[in-house]
Amino acid sequence: MPDKFKIILSRTDSIGDVILTLPMAGLIKKEFPKATILFLGRSYTKEVIALSEHVDEFINYDEIEKLKAKEQITFLKKFEADIFLHVFPKKQIASLAKSAGITSRIGTTNRLYHWFTCNKLIKLSRKNSTLHESQLNLKLLSFLNSETDLARDNIHNYYGFSKVPALNEEYNDLIDPKKINLILHPKSKGSAKEWGLTNFGKLIELLPETKFKIFISGTEADGKLMKDFLKKHPKATDLTGKLSLQQFIAFINACQVLVAASTGPLHIAAALDKKAIGLFSPKRPIHPGRWMPLGKDAHYLVYDANCKKCAKKEECDCISKISPQQIIALLHSK
Repeated sequence: MPDKFKIILSRTDSIGDVILTLPMAGLIKKEFPKATILFLGRSYTKEVIALSEHVDEFINYDEIEKLKAKEQITFLKKFEADIFLHVFPKKQIASLAKSAGITSRIGTTNRLYHWFTCNKLIKLSRKNSTLHESQLNLKLLSFLNSETDLARDNIHNYYGFSKVPALNEEYNDLIDPKKINLILHPKSKGSAKEWGLTNFGKLIELLPETKFKIFISGTEADGKLMKDFLKKHPKATDLTGKLSLQQFIAFINACQVLVAASTGPLHIAAALDKKAIGLFSPKRPIHPGRWMPLGKDAHYLVYDANCKKCAKKEECDCISKISPQQIIALLHSK
């Protein structure tokens, strides 16, 4: 592999998935400093991708989808990429990369369409793996003959989140410099098992106002779902639907702690080296071994790692049995 090449990393799914893909860019830059890295993603992940100093350019797949087939090919060709790596497999994108004539197209063997659209196949199965999602992503770089067996605890060093946006004054004024500023993110838009509003309420009541300033984050839709909860806990500042993603990232960076289920904000906080406390079910494939936050001060909690219902993949609410006191213990840990 030459020292200088242009590679497109393609991951067009959610924020958390994208964050756990970005260490790939960091590892490539470490091994090949002259490489140019482009990231193909969705509009709503652009601000997250922009945090990483290792990504040179963002390609918006939402814009590509609006084009006619021939226009899509012309659009992709203009980037003059040497390599296209399908981190998140998508049949339409695989066909597009081939039609655009990108020289090296990398995919996994377990997608039938990759056999017809890719010219380098990597044997990788995520379903039953014991590896973390970020470690699985790094395995896809084996075609570069790079060291891809990074220890999980070392991966956070490759995020490269050095380009954090400035926080607007109106939001910065909400931060209390004399207290621990704590963000609680109760909802997940159905992407994860949730701890429950009752538990978050108990946690709020147990945290002394003299020491903590508490914020509740979420989308506008989350705010509507939590309307009664927010009224019941007025000592927590409601941020739902108020911040753009860019400003939410900046706000997380201004706080010290974030507590959430397995969601994008949890991974943002971890990558920004904040105290990130994740609340998880041990059920596969959503268990913390696969999706725990990675960072200098990242943590996770499960109620029972050996839950029999979860082991059988049965419906289980054991996550709701994690006690607020367990979170408080982590808040006081160094």
